[in-house]
Amino acid sequence: MAGVFDYAPAIALLPFVSFLVALFGGRFMPKRGALAGIVATGGSLALSAWVALTVLGGETYNEVIYTFAAGQPFALEFGLLLDQLSSLMLVVVSLIAFLVHVFSLGYMNDEGETGLSRYYAELGLFSASMLAFVMSSNLLMAFMFFELVGLCSYLLIGFWFRQDGPASAAKKAFLVTRFGDYFFLIGVVAVFTTFGTAAFAGPEGFPALAEEALTGGAGEVNTFGLAPGTWFTIIGLLVLGGVMGKSAQFPFHTWLPDAMEGPTPVSALIHAATMVAAGVYLVARMYGFYALSPTALAVIAFVGGFTALFAATMGVVKREIKQVLAYSTISQYGYIMLALGTGGYVAAVFHLTTHAVFKALLFLGAGSVIIAMHHNEDMWDMGGLKERMPVTYWTFLAGSLALAGIFPFSGFWSKDEVLFEALVHGLSNPLLLGAYAMGLLAVFLTGFYTFRMVLLTFHGEPRTDTARDPHAVRWNVKGPLVVLGVLAAVVGFINAVPIAKLTGAHVDFLHAWLFHGPETLTGEHYEELLKQFAGYEATYLAGEVGTMLVSAAASLGLALAGAGLAVALYRGPAPVEHTDRLGSIKTLLFNNYYQDEYQVWLAQGLTANVARAADKFDQGVIDGVVNGVSSVSLFSGSRIRRIQTGIVSNYAALLTLGLVALIVGLGLYGGWF
Repeated sequence: MAGVFDYAPAIALLPFVSFLVALFGGRFMPKRGALAGIVATGGSLALSAWVALTVLGGETYNEVIYTFAAGQPFALEFGLLLDQLSSLMLVVVSLIAFLVHVFSLGYMNDEGETGLSRYYAELGLFSASMLAFVMSSNLLMAFMFFELVGLCSYLLIGFWFRQDGPASAAKKAFLVTRFGDYFFLIGVVAVFTTFGTAAFAGPEGFPALAEEALTGGAGEVNTFGLAPGTWFTIIGLLVLGGVMGKSAQFPFHTWLPDAMEGPTPVSALIHAATMVAAGVYLVARMYGFYALSPTALAVIAFVGGFTALFAATMGVVKREIKQVLAYSTISQYGYIMLALGTGGYVAAVFHLTTHAVFKALLFLGAGSVIIAMHHNEDMWDMGGLKERMPVTYWTFLAGSLALAGIFPFSGFWSKDEVLFEALVHGLSNPLLLGAYAMGLLAVFLTGFYTFRMVLLTFHGEPRTDTARDPHAVRWNVKGPLVVLGVLAAVVGFINAVPIAKLTGAHVDFLHAWLFHGPETLTGEHYEELLKQFAGYEATYLAGEVGTMLVSAAASLGLALAGAGLAVALYRGPAPVEHTDRLGSIKTLLFNNYYQDEYQVWLAQGLTANVARAADKFDQGVIDGVVNGVSSVSLFSGSRIRRIQTGIVSNYAALLTLGLVALIVGLGLYGGWF
């Protein structure tokens, strides 16, 4: 009897089939192919849940399913790796994709849109690409689907490509992420040339081979004359380039706010479960390799902590609801990177899971508001929607409480664990402690911009006629919001570590889940590697439980302080934009620290000039030398060929003259004359 693993490829193939159906037959189908996408992603969700239950029972799967190039010194393969991490992500991705397809029925089809079959086709391909990426058993396969995810994001962000904004945003997203992926590609080549394999798991996987090389027990690996630790760090940082691009980490974050030009359901999918999640998931998938390099971990931690704070500062001044959520996404993925860099593997996966739920909820809630406001996204034109849109309000509030990290919503548990791991490992490492401090300060700003958004959107008096009489939304909008609203309230209890430590109750399920699995892919193994190679030892202020409570109290206190400040400033029937008091600082924040202008200058003012100078050097010097040599050859040849007349008497005369000249020369040289 066939087991679930025999059907696992269908998890990605079903959305791919929906892509083909919608692309070629969607215009002839009801809802332009939406139903095919809903059925396909629903099937993927059911199969993903079956896989997760099977893995829960102790079974895992790591097999090659197709070899498309076999030879020496390595083979190129497609394979499936289904363990605790990938099975969890399959459930998350397929759930969000399913709800986004359902939500799209209400968001897209009522607006007289053209190209809907194309939209649902691209949505299906996007879902299939991410699901295949999650199941990839090797780095090359992961890179291929990583790139396909990027292509789909380009297509969906630019769905309204006839407008200048979406077309420009799509190109920007494609180019910025491609820049990071250039380094990723070099990293993939480096992994193959170093280890002869790109497999993630098993004793023959490249993380295990790297570990053995550092302990002196592995076969030979090619490190190009460098110390193994140094070379492995370089490889890790190369792959990290792709991660930072996809997950919108500084300085590759600038594409994500512009990506709001795409349809709101697409934003929910990109931010919660696909494009942006792909980067941090890859670090988690390769964690056995990154744990060998304290330098790479420090870079990850510092980039994450800085990005969390940097993006949060910009979120406090934005006017459009999706812009606030965009900068929130950048900041929250910074927290996940902070956790990975400070040794919090479980904390990172936990926050990745909870963030997928509450960020999808917030974007879909924003989509509901945008429908009601006839696609006006400016929060200052809203107000008073609480009574007019109760389902949207209460579910959006649940997501906001989770985002702000307010007890007992899901974001509190995961963000608290991230900061706890950063603190206990940072107490003995100043760099990690600095990253922790930035992450902690970002908690206050997160609480502030989150509740500023809630108050401006839903509370007070309506500030425009549209807000007084908003457009109604239907079940296909409300249904996904209710599902995600419930999950945002309860999903944090899959890893409520403080309660587990205090009471002994088994509410740290995710911790136990990720500590089992293939020998080289467990949280327990990663902890051993961190101690041995990175020197990560937990240091407590007042014992483990006491430090955990202090950390939780600090993060919750800052979140409440930020939320309280927002309530104090923006409650009431007619709120005032208090951020205007920041003066030039607000201008700086509102213009995103002029990062776009800086990148344009870098491209046009520096890179273009360097390219022109290099072109002149190439044409004037390099090509000049080559062309000069060829000119001499051509000139000499043009003159010499004149003696080739085809007249035998001429050739005889030349031979005679040559012989005479030769005899005279030899005579003079030999002293004959």
